[in-house]
Amino acid sequence: MAKILIVDDEPRIRELIRENLQYSGYTCEEAGDGSAALSLLTGGGYDLVILDLMMPFMDGMTCLREMRTRRINTPVIILTARGEEYDKLAGLEGGADDYVVKPFMPRELTARIRAVLRRASAEGRARESAVPPADDRQEEIVRCGPLLMNETRFEATADGMPLKLSVKEFRLLLMFASRPGRVFTRGQLLENIWGNSFVDERTVDVHMLRLRKALAGTAAENLIETVRGVGYRCRPLD
Repeated sequence: MAKILIVDDEPRIRELIRENLQYSGYTCEEAGDGSAALSLLTGGGYDLVILDLMMPFMDGMTCLREMRTRRINTPVIILTARGEEYDKLAGLEGGADDYVVKPFMPRELTARIRAVLRRASAEGRARESAVPPADDRQEEIVRCGPLLMNETRFEATADGMPLKLSVKEFRLLLMFASRPGRVFTRGQLLENIWGNSFVDERTVDVHMLRLRKALAGTAAENLIETVRGVGYRCRPLD
């Protein structure tokens, strides 16, 4: 069963989460602030982090940014006492995988944990399957303007320059590049890329922002455009 790190400065909250997760079969460890969490995470071995945003010494957002800077890619669910869009989007843009607003029902948190772990497992399998088999079977290549995408290897280049993309960013770009000119709604992107009802449409916008940052400064920088009120598309090719 998965090993989860609970990071919250309130012992009662940590205890409540730990008891519920242990009842569901998870192994749990605790940290009272972001600095303590980073010390534990450096050693690895965690499958997911539950991270409160409002903490002393080192808050959750600082901890999250430091995790991603150090390339600690453990999935993160953030906890926030405020339901404001800014907190949710800031966390997702900072690298969180999902969020839960306090107060929350333990069953909701458990359901979101299961969903995030499923997605992380699926992405791990996708990375493993990206290595081509020894039988030299034909690779699947998608070309779109300056883009060249190798679906078999999960590799993409823009005019020969390698693009550093996460699995979700690669899949988003592949959807657009495979159908230039077609507009995809946020709902369609959620269904095809995430396939999960717990993720809201704002998550699409956050990942599109990350994708555009990955394309910035390359020949594909302006390839993806927003269609106001509808969604996104790859610019039609001339």
